Amino acid sequence: MAMTVNIHEAKTQMSRLARAVEDGETVIVARVGTPIMEWRSVRPRKPLFGSIPGLGGPDWEQTFTDEADAEVRAMFDDDLGLA
Repeated sequence: MAMTVNIHEAKTQMSRLARAVEDGETVIVARVGTPIMEWRSVRPRKPLFGSIPGLGGPDWEQTFTDEADAEVRAMFDDDLGLA
């Protein structure tokens, strides 16, 4: 989500706004309420764990056992009144 600030605030709060941009925030600078520029990071954000296929390691899918799968299915069946 973008935050909008007027030029005066942008000038006096540059350090705070720069940190917000580094954290992935987009800052829109306006003159008398009319947007005139947009500040955003030139570096891409670091991906969250699990957002890239294969990030979990080569054996990620093999960490789940049939026993655990059966236990999870049983919990759903209990909740639905199927057990």
